[in-house]
Amino acid sequence: MAETEKELEQLKHRFSDLADRSWRQNLFTFTGFLSLAEQNALYEALGQNRRDCRLYGGTQHAQRRMARFGDPEQIGYEEPFPIACVRIEPLSEKFADDFSHRDFLGAILNLGIDRSAIGDIFVEGKSAWAFCTQSMAPFLVENLERVRHSSVRCRLVTDPGQMPEPKLSYREESVASARCDSVIAAVWNLSRSKSLELFRQKKVYVGGRLLENNSYLLKAGETVSVRGFGKFLFQGEKHTTRKGKLLVGIDLFV
Repeated sequence: MAETEKELEQLKHRFSDLADRSWRQNLFTFTGFLSLAEQNALYEALGQNRRDCRLYGGTQHAQRRMARFGDPEQIGYEEPFPIACVRIEPLSEKFADDFSHRDFLGAILNLGIDRSAIGDIFVEGKSAWAFCTQSMAPFLVENLERVRHSSVRCRLVTDPGQMPEPKLSYREESVASARCDSVIAAVWNLSRSKSLELFRQKKVYVGGRLLENNSYLLKAGETVSVRGFGKFLFQGEKHTTRKGKLLVGIDLFV
C-alpha cells in the first residue's frame, strides 16, 4: 500500500502507464484495490482527463476500489471488474470468538496476500464478507482456515442477491452550516480544534478525493470518509431551527 509521498508519486506514474496502455492497445487495464490516499493520487495523475477511468469496489459505497482504464464505446465491448466476494464463517459459531475487521484482515494478510488484492471487508456477527481479486479468490477459499483461535470455512459468493449491503444509521445533526469541518465535528462529537486537525493531518476525503479545505460546503449525496473514524453519506439540509441552527441529514456507515 502506497502511503509515503515517494510511493504515491511512483503510483501516479503507474496510473499514467496503465491509461496509456489502455489507449494504445485498445483494451481495458485494471489496478488492484486502492486505498483512499491511492485513489486521490489517481485523481491527481489523471487531472481532468478522467472520462475513460471508472472506480468500483464490489458494492456501490465501497471504500477500497479498483480503477479500470478504457472506454467501452471506443473498445467496442464491456468488461466487468475482476472482483470476487468470499464469505468467511466459523465452523462452530457457538464457540467462535467475537471478531473485528482487524481480525479478519490480519488472518488474510498472514497468508502472504498483498493488500492490493483485498477490498472492503464487511463484518456480520462472527462472519464476514471479503472482496478480493478474482485471481485471489480460489487461494483464499482453499487456504484461510483460522481467524484468531477459531476455525473457519470460506466459500465463493456467486449469487449477487447474497452480496452484503452497507448498513446505514440515519440521524440528524444540528450545525452552524454545512461546512465539512462543522458536520464532521457534529457527527463524531469533536471539538472545533480536533476537527481542524483532521484536515491538517490529511485524513478527510470527500468522494474519494483528499479534502484540505475545511470550509468546503457539503452537497447532498457526497460521501465523507475520515481515516480512523469512519464515513457517512451527507443527505443535505433539512430545515433551520428557531434558534437559527441548521439540521442536516446523515447516513452513518456502521
